[in-house]
Amino acid sequence: MSPGRAREIAASLDLRALPPDFYANPFPVYAALRGSEPVRRMPDGSWFLTRHADLVQVYRDAHCFSSDKKVEFTPKYGAGSALLEHHTTSLVFNDPPLHTRVRKLIMGALTRRAIADMEPGLILLVETLLDGIEAKGGGDLVEDFASAIPVEIIGNLLAVPRDERGPLRGWSLAILGALEPKLTPEQEAAGNRSVREFLDYLKVLVADRRKYPGDPEHDVLTRLVQGEDAGEKLTETELLQNCVFILNAGHETTTNLIGNALAALEEWPQEKERLLRAIGERPDWDALEPAMTLAVDEFLRFESSNQLGNRRALQACEVGGVALAEGALVTLCIGAANRDPAQFADPDVLDLRRENNRHLAFGFGIHQCAGLSLARLEGKVAIGRFLARFPRYRLTEMPTRGGRARFRGFLEAPFALE
Repeated sequence: MSPGRAREIAASLDLRALPPDFYANPFPVYAALRGSEPVRRMPDGSWFLTRHADLVQVYRDAHCFSSDKKVEFTPKYGAGSALLEHHTTSLVFNDPPLHTRVRKLIMGALTRRAIADMEPGLILLVETLLDGIEAKGGGDLVEDFASAIPVEIIGNLLAVPRDERGPLRGWSLAILGALEPKLTPEQEAAGNRSVREFLDYLKVLVADRRKYPGDPEHDVLTRLVQGEDAGEKLTETELLQNCVFILNAGHETTTNLIGNALAALEEWPQEKERLLRAIGERPDWDALEPAMTLAVDEFLRFESSNQLGNRRALQACEVGGVALAEGALVTLCIGAANRDPAQFADPDVLDLRRENNRHLAFGFGIHQCAGLSLARLEGKVAIGRFLARFPRYRLTEMPTRGGRARFRGFLEAPFALE
């Protein structure tokens, strides 16, 4: 995208009416906004933030900036709709005390030990997927690899029987698709239908787990059902809706991390060769842990799976020198903040050795992603072992973007092996 075209889009930016070239490459537009209007008043009266420091300020101030979405989502989805009930009950779109109770329960099943215990199964899953790709001589980075990993991991966390996991990806895509700034009737219908179908399934699964509980140290669903011994239990609605949230939070974002990373390496061959030299012919994965951690964090910074977040001002305040009124709606542009030259040297360069990488791909503050350690593990294992097995993979067609502003990833990315 030319600088002139970026400035043209920035001058009239409306998240409800974005041109195709924005979806293809929004980063020049974000750069233009950072340079001209880093706290930008949007056509709908909301504010669009593109500087790293401003996002950190908002993330830190949970007393002034609310994550509760009832005000925004009620007119968007309609009172009584399945989408409204889901998105206003889930962990990410709530403030304390509900947020605190649910997060504590989830984090109790995502301890360092619990995540370490998941690694052997994750490695086996990845190697099995790679065996299938090798047998075919290629495939699709998304369908045959990236998307299959988090669905299995979340399925394991909730102890969903393996032969019942087929609908999970479709449900998640439809529910998250309904979060786009502009919602089509088809997206709305698919989102509402997916929430209802998922809840119907979960009711049966939860009833079974009440009768036959699993290990609460590893089974998130059992932990949510049982609650804390000395604390409040979740209501049935809170329980069911946050099971839906766990799938959604861990699915598309991790799929995008893996798919975006492997596609980006084709565009940055020097970085790919550097990583391949580090991995070598007989990888020592323990020794490679620091290098792979740096690489995954750089992939997350360079092309964040989740590009946008939202908050509502609970009182009059100031951000980036701009006065915001009580009730002001704020969009946090994570994709722009992660390429802010005030925070990152050469931000438009993929540098897999970048250190002190304070990206915001997992958010910040009390709403920082509860599953960030698990997501990093999935990324390191998936990307590292894919490269070790197929160092000379190549994309055979231009990957197809998902055409969404909030979640940045690919629908298809065909590749071949050499």
